[in-house]
Parts: sequence; C-alpha cells; structure tokens
Amino acid sequence: MQAHLQKLTLFYDGACPLCQAEMIFLSSRNQQGLLNFVDIHSDRYDAKSVGVSCDQALAAMYGQFADGVVIQGVAVFPEAYRRARLPVFAWLFSRGYLQPILQSAYRFFAKHRHQISRLLGPSALWLVKVAGIKDQL
Repeated sequence: MQAHLQKLTLFYDGACPLCQAEMIFLSSRNQQGLLNFVDIHSDRYDAKSVGVSCDQALAAMYGQFADGVVIQGVAVFPEAYRRARLPVFAWLFSRGYLQPILQSAYRFFAKHRHQISRLLGPSALWLVKVAGIKDQL
C-alpha cells in the first residue's frame, strides 16, 4: 500500500514547539523514509525552489511531493499521516464533511500557534521525550 506513495517534504515552523513536537512524532514513524522535514527558518529551506515565501510558509503548513507538486493547509496532514502509517488520522483528516471545521481550526491555530505553543508546546515536547521518541529532524 505504501510503495506507491511519493516522498513528501513537510515545511514547518521550527520556532513553534507544537510544530516541533508534531514533526518529531512523525519522524519517529517514518520507517519507510517517505517523509522529509525542513524547518523554514533553516538554510535548507529554499523559498524560490519551493515557490512559497517564508511569510507564506509561516501562515500555513506546506508540503511538497517528490514530483514538485506543492500542497498546503489541512490537505498536508492526511498525506503526512498516510506516510507515517497513521491510517485513522489520514482517514479523519481527508473526510470532506469535516473540511470546513478542520480548515477553520487550522487557520485559527496557524494564526495563533506561537501563543498556543507557549501554553501547550512544552508539554507536547515533554510527551514525545517521555515516550522515548528521538529528535531525528
């Protein structure tokens, strides 16, 4: 089932503890090597080759398939979860009837992620460490 999936690069805000925790969790489930992770604040992020400015990448989650196709927002999550072998989350995030709710919730989170992360980020990072998940980013 996973063999036909293209590699997906996730562009994330490395200054956001919740975003970091999510990427660390996904990297721990990346045994098939179908996910790459690029902090948009790092030298590895090339806005010109991706076609997404740093400001755009800060406003929404972006991913890029190996063939160069770029996806954004809630559409990134089911693709990432498929590659991380999390089929229930992939199914949930791909339900059309949930898209309006997920889109609204995601826009709110993206806009306020640093404030939300100040509250929840340290706990999320602590949980991934307690679970024994190594930071492989």
